[in-house]
Amino acid sequence: MSFDVDPEKKYWYNLKSGEVEFGLVSPSSERAGPFDTAEEAAKAPEVLKARTRAWEDEEARDGDWPQTRQTPSDQ
Repeated sequence: MSFDVDPEKKYWYNLKSGEVEFGLVSPSSERAGPFDTAEEAAKAPEVLKARTRAWEDEEARDGDWPQTRQTPSDQ
């Protein structure tokens, strides 16, 4: 995924319709991306699920941390 090109020339995955779009067709709240190819954009649901699982796993590992962390000024 590259951010150095005009977003109008990228592919996006529409979260509402499940369709791949070229350019800024849908509102930003309804799309994921940008992607370099239509094939990459079509895989967006799997990518998002994998990222969510990774974040959940990380939070579960960090779950035993105290809710309030002490800073050097607190000590």
